Amino acid sequence: MQYDYLIFIGRFEPFHLGHESVVTKALTLSQKVIILVGSAYQPRTVRNPWDYSEREAMIRLGFSEQENKRILIFPLMDYIYNESLWIRSVQQIVNGVAYNNIGSDAKIGIIGHQKDKSSYYLSQFPQWGRVDVASFEDLHSTDIRQSYFSSGKIDGVSSNIAKELERFKATSAYADVAHEQRFVAEYKKGWESAPYAPTFVTVDAVVIQSGHILLIRRKAQPGKGLMALPGGFLDQSEKLKDAVIRELREETRIKVPAPVLEGSITKNQVFDDPHRSARGRTITHAYLIELKGDKLPKVKSGDDASHAFWVPFGEIKPEMMFEDHYHIIQAMVG
Repeated sequence: MQYDYLIFIGRFEPFHLGHESVVTKALTLSQKVIILVGSAYQPRTVRNPWDYSEREAMIRLGFSEQENKRILIFPLMDYIYNESLWIRSVQQIVNGVAYNNIGSDAKIGIIGHQKDKSSYYLSQFPQWGRVDVASFEDLHSTDIRQSYFSSGKIDGVSSNIAKELERFKATSAYADVAHEQRFVAEYKKGWESAPYAPTFVTVDAVVIQSGHILLIRRKAQPGKGLMALPGGFLDQSEKLKDAVIRELREETRIKVPAPVLEGSITKNQVFDDPHRSARGRTITHAYLIELKGDKLPKVKSGDDASHAFWVPFGEIKPEMMFEDHYHIIQAMVG
């Protein structure tokens, strides 16, 4: 065997025949294959419909019992705005497996298909070997998901995984994602006749006090029921700072005067991941507002929020957060 371990990284939403062909090749070149399942702690969305455990199960359905003994699967969290931390996470998982079992002489490689800019990660591990593979029948997970959640059609996966996806169609999770996909499609129709795809500008308030952060629960699609930062779209006639104070007060009814909120802004940052919003290209400006005092200000839901509340930092769960708001908090607060 050329390698002791080959690493394959992807979101596998879903695990299709192209992915299966990569793992099959990896098994011929290495003693064991380490599969890192990205976006492992995300809420269900059109882009990430299956949780980590569901994707792990689908992956294993594609291989025999003997092959599965040589396949190691681990969850990999996204660090959208901290690439170095993501790279370190990959290294820690792989080194923890390879070096602990074999030692520093372990022959490690990374395998994958260089399809576009999203595959840049293949070049981020020069200490390992690299195996490039060709595209398999031009399969794309985005197209498979679109067809599956719009018409229920299942293409591009093995028969075992097709059976699992057929079963999944009977769940409330499928219905929720299909509903959100329809919502997003209708939403985009509002500007599909524009000469260029629009870029939206939003603001988000990261309000902290005494080890707590102020969040809302969304009462409408997309992301209905998920926790989110107070915020919204910029009006045509206002400045960014004015917009974030307005949205914060509208959605939380926070019992703090607007001048105090504005005077408590300590930091602002732009977040522009191209995939951060299913509704279209959306660039947000987040403002960190650090309040003082030992008593949390009273809040009450309003506008687009079904509930407004303070949450201890240690209780924030990424799988319950809307869009990239968990990652915004990580970047702004740490």
